[in-house]
Amino acid sequence: MKFLPLAFMVLCTGSLLGCGSSGEDELRQWMADERAQARPRVTPIAEPKQFNPQPYTADAGMEPFNPLKLTQALRRESAQVASNAALIAPEMARRKEPLEAFPLDTMAMVGSLNKTSKPTALLKVDNLLYQVQVGNYLGQNYGRITAITETAIQLREIVQDATGDWIERATSLELQEEAKK
Repeated sequence: MKFLPLAFMVLCTGSLLGCGSSGEDELRQWMADERAQARPRVTPIAEPKQFNPQPYTADAGMEPFNPLKLTQALRRESAQVASNAALIAPEMARRKEPLEAFPLDTMAMVGSLNKTSKPTALLKVDNLLYQVQVGNYLGQNYGRITAITETAIQLREIVQDATGDWIERATSLELQEEAKK
């Protein structure tokens, strides 16, 4: 019985010796050869351009801090502010109409008609119908109706641009037809 464990140990040791480093030595030699042959390829950096300073000649242009130039710029700016104020001032002074409480995207044009030879549009807002004519105001951007056709209402709105200046823009409400079932 003592013979069996001893034989098993000899057999295991022999099998482990069979898995020796015969292929490992070849692999290590190949890796060493590849490392010796590999050379990094570095592209040289181009020489920096030579800086040639240029003398400043003030005779060619206007002085940047010239009082005349600054005065002209301030006049242009104040004229623009005045024109912006003139654009929005009448809108702030007038009485608001009921449809100015609703955004344009909540309104739908559902029809048009001629009432006493004046084009009139039918608007649906919050499930209520309103009649509007040229000159009425709609939406929250001081939108004034400029034209009414059978299929659309043309508006002139006054909005602020990215710089905060008041500008006019044209927009329209198109006729909304409900799908027939």
